[in-house]
Amino acid sequence: MIAYTIYNNDSSTEWVTFVHGAGGSSSIWFKQIREFQKHFNVLLLDLRGHGDSKPTLSAGFQKKYTFQSIAQDVFEVIDHLKIEASHFVGISLGTIVIRQLAEMHPTRVKSMIMGGAILKMNFRSQILMKLGNIFKYVLPYLVLYRFFAFVIMPKKNHKQSRLLFINEAKKLYQKEFIKWFKLTAEINPVLRWFRQVEINIPTLYVMGEEDYMFLPSVRQVVEKHYKTAELFVIENCGHVVNVEQPLHFNTAVITFVQSKA
Repeated sequence: MIAYTIYNNDSSTEWVTFVHGAGGSSSIWFKQIREFQKHFNVLLLDLRGHGDSKPTLSAGFQKKYTFQSIAQDVFEVIDHLKIEASHFVGISLGTIVIRQLAEMHPTRVKSMIMGGAILKMNFRSQILMKLGNIFKYVLPYLVLYRFFAFVIMPKKNHKQSRLLFINEAKKLYQKEFIKWFKLTAEINPVLRWFRQVEINIPTLYVMGEEDYMFLPSVRQVVEKHYKTAELFVIENCGHVVNVEQPLHFNTAVITFVQSKA
């Protein structure tokens, strides 16, 4: 089972589960834990190969990772903890994992909060992925990761997020990075399905105004999925909204979760 940490709130029955992105770990939520624990029970996860979820022998034999298998890892934890249903907060690639989980186990997902959500790979990001696939066996993965981090989070005020993700990525193994990178091969059909199908679960997208790669497609999807989806845009903020603008992020998300509890 993947590693997890619990912060209990004895006066609440509501759970909020945090899912980080590729190359990160549960430590990226350090600006959320205290505020959220005031209102909810908090569950932090380390996705496979990240943080304290070290690659197991059986995982080593898996030819490739899929979004279904990674979402199932998350489900196993909430099942093990006997959490009937939780609100899920994700960042970047973690938002895809949450949406996949909602497809597989919709009754266990009370609401979805998608920070720096990835709903479409634009032309620039597709070129990036192609370059990454060409060089993934040649270049040390940290060179690639640093390059991606600069392209996705280019501004001065994105520096903290950039460094945080690069430092977390240093803890990955090269083989693990390659397995996660290969996930990008199946990302487009998965995202196409998510854009087309509106799932009946309240969803809040929290996006940075400067998240130029991913914000335009999120705006389009929120217009289309108007029955269930809302969009909150944070000014002077890039891709990693929870780290760059924690006050705005925490206030918006806690208010939303309380309204859906």
